[in-house]
Amino acid sequence: MASVNENYLKLQGSYLFSTIAKKVKEYETAHPDANIIRLGIGDVTKPLAPAIIDALHNAVDEMAAASTFRGYAPDLGYEFLREKIAKNDYEARGIDISPDEIFVSDGAKSDTSNIQEIFGYDNRVAVCDPVYPVYVDSNVMAGRAGEFDSALGRYKKLIYMPCTKENDFVPEFPKGPVDIIYLCFPNNPTGMTITKERLQDFVDRAIKRKAVILYDSAYEAYISDPSLPHSIYECEGANECAIEFRSFSKNAGFTGLRLGFTVVPKTLKLSGVSLHSLWARRHGTKFNGAPYIVQRAGEAVYSPEGKEQVKKQVEGYMKNASFLKAGLKEAGFTVYGGENAPYIWLSTPGNMTSWDFFDLLLSKVNIVGTPGVGFGPMGEGYFRLTAFNTVENSALAIERIKAAHLM
Repeated sequence: MASVNENYLKLQGSYLFSTIAKKVKEYETAHPDANIIRLGIGDVTKPLAPAIIDALHNAVDEMAAASTFRGYAPDLGYEFLREKIAKNDYEARGIDISPDEIFVSDGAKSDTSNIQEIFGYDNRVAVCDPVYPVYVDSNVMAGRAGEFDSALGRYKKLIYMPCTKENDFVPEFPKGPVDIIYLCFPNNPTGMTITKERLQDFVDRAIKRKAVILYDSAYEAYISDPSLPHSIYECEGANECAIEFRSFSKNAGFTGLRLGFTVVPKTLKLSGVSLHSLWARRHGTKFNGAPYIVQRAGEAVYSPEGKEQVKKQVEGYMKNASFLKAGLKEAGFTVYGGENAPYIWLSTPGNMTSWDFFDLLLSKVNIVGTPGVGFGPMGEGYFRLTAFNTVENSALAIERIKAAHLM
C-alpha cells in the first residue's frame, strides 16, 4: 500500500506568505473599497529595465528561426551567462570563481531548498532565528528537523542561532556539533548585514568543524557600504567550506522570469567527495535548465546599459527603504535594517504580538506587512516591511501610520 512522506505532516500550518495572502483576501472580500498597500512579500514592482526587455525580444526572435532556435539548455546553464557572472560578480571583486563552478537555475528559493538533497540524512543543521522559512521547511520535509516543540516554537533536531538586538541580529557560531549552517546576508527578514571579520570567523570555524556554510546572498546588490562583503568567497578559505546562492529577482526584477545561480567550488569536498560533482548530478537529473530567452535576459543585466539601469532601480528601492525607516522612527517606532538591504525590521508597539500588529495594520491603515514570528520564535515582537512598493505608496503608508498614532 502506498504511503505518504510523514515528514510533511510535521510542517507547521501553510507557508507563511500563503497564510498572509489568505488573510488579505478575506479582508478584501469584506472591505472591497479598501486601498491596501502591500509592504509584505518581497516582490518587486518596477518594470524590467529596457536593456533586459531588448534582450528578451531578440531572444524570442531567435526562437522563431530554425538557424537560431534553442532547445534544452546545457546542464550548468549557457556559457555566455556563466562567463558574465564569473567576470562581473566574482573576478571584478578579486574572487577566483570559474564559469564551470556556476550552476544557473530558476531562482535562489529553489536552490536553497534543494541543496539539502546532496547531504546525508544525519547532518546536523543550524539556522538563524528569525529565518527565511524555506531553509527550515525543506529540512523538515527531508526528515532532519525532528518533531516540532510547540512550547518552544522550534524543531527538536535543528540548531537555532538567535539573532537579537543584543547581538545586532548577527548570530554566533554554534557551540555544539554542527554540519550544515544556513546564513543570509544582507539578511531576510531583519535587513541587517554582517562584517567581513564576522563572516571570516564563521568560515574559519566551519573549516575546523568540517562543516558547510550555505550562504544566501540574494540581496548583495543592495549593499552600499564598501566595507561589507558581497560574497562569502571574499573570505579566505571559503571555497573549502561554502556554497553561495544568488538571484536575479531582487536586483534586476526577475521575480516573474525566474533566474538565479548557485556556486559550488570544485575545492569543496566532504570525506574526499566533491560536492560540485554531486550537485552537478542532482542538477542534471532533476532540472532541465532555465529558458534560453531568460538566460539571455540575465546576460543583459551585465551589459553597460543593463548595469546602469539595474543600479538605478536598486537605488530607487533603497530610497523607499530610507524613507520608510525615517518615517517609522518619526512615528515613534524602533527600527532596524533598511540601510544595506530592502527590508525594514521594526519592534511592535508595547507588548503586542506580531500577528496582532499585522491585524491592526491591515484593519486600521490598510497596510500589509509580515509578522516577525512567522520567521521563527525570536521574531516575535517584530514586524517586517519591504521597500519594494512604489515611492508613492511608501509615502502614503507613512502618512497613514503617522495619522493613526499606532504607538
